[in-house]
Amino acid sequence: MREAQPRNLKDMLAEAKDTSELMVDLAYAAILYDSEDISEEVFRLEERLNQLVFDMRTLAVLAARSPSDAEQMAGILQVVQDIEKIGNAAYDIAKIVVKRLGIPPELLHDIPEAEEIPSRVRVHAGSALDGRSLEEIDLPVETGMRPIAIRSGDEWHFDPAPEQVLRAGDVLFLQGPPEGVAELRELAGAPPLRRPEPAGPSGPLSELERAVDIFIEMKNISEVAVGLAYSALLYRDAGLAREVVAIEDEMDEMRYRLERWVLLAAAHVEEPARLRGILHLATASETIADCAKEMVWMVEQGEEIHPVLSAAVGESDEVVVKLAVAPGSRADGETLRALHLETETGMFALAVSRGGRWTYRPRDTFRLRGGDAVLFTGAPEGLEPLAELFGHDLEELAE
Repeated sequence: MREAQPRNLKDMLAEAKDTSELMVDLAYAAILYDSEDISEEVFRLEERLNQLVFDMRTLAVLAARSPSDAEQMAGILQVVQDIEKIGNAAYDIAKIVVKRLGIPPELLHDIPEAEEIPSRVRVHAGSALDGRSLEEIDLPVETGMRPIAIRSGDEWHFDPAPEQVLRAGDVLFLQGPPEGVAELRELAGAPPLRRPEPAGPSGPLSELERAVDIFIEMKNISEVAVGLAYSALLYRDAGLAREVVAIEDEMDEMRYRLERWVLLAAAHVEEPARLRGILHLATASETIADCAKEMVWMVEQGEEIHPVLSAAVGESDEVVVKLAVAPGSRADGETLRALHLETETGMFALAVSRGGRWTYRPRDTFRLRGGDAVLFTGAPEGLEPLAELFGHDLEELAE
């Protein structure tokens, strides 16, 4: 029998959110590196998420003591269900590698280099990481990679503290620039991690290339949809909720187009079975966007959001914050590239609102203006330097 661990619903919601997001990141990393080891980490996290979901449902039912309580708890249960479904979608993505469903090499090598990618590494005995604390190593400075979780055997530590000491056998999960992965693995005493080499063309690939382009856009947009959904819950913002709904509608159309191009590509590919993986990936990405849409239903309808839900979203591993560009601040008139947000603050620009229109995943060349509203996601430690860049005091963010 599992040990009883007194937990509160807010902390469990925050952990479940972090767990599902880590599962999605690792699932795509498993595809990128064709790694069964990374897929196995997703499967381990799925077991943890399932238990969290069961416990949260139990607590929510016990906490409903009146009809008004039941209405608010129904909203929490909806979000819990969507978090579970996001985790299930990540599980399905990870299975593509283990079941060898087939991933076109064109997909692996057409994925644009992200500014940040997830990485997993095992600490080897006698390595530079063995027996040292995260504070001593200072991985964000040494490699640009930020620790987001540590697994010691079956025990997980999310958002590990600086004093956490790494031991041989620990599995470390990090987020950061792709160029930091090689240095990180060297510090851990692990062999280099190589991406699969591209295969030579087996015929006309124009249809497949179009399908791959559509999938990559689906992947990126689905991740934005989840970020916007959590932001809509945190800020009770009906405008953001409508953006999520619009994204989900767009995802449906994109999936139809992708399926068409995959079917056309099958006639020109020697092994059509290798196209199965991209169809599974598209289904999983669409599911993630569907979950984001379901999450914001309460905001769309003007229903009251339980404070526990807002608190959990605001206190998770990756915080979401909305900041206006103060006229005359350092950010006013600068491009995102010039601000070096990822390296200076550890925060990532999710979307920018200007004149009532949102731009998702703005490019590095996007130039900010006074009055722009920017949604960021990232580590809580980045809030203070971020606020300073945008002409605000940290106290303003807590109000």
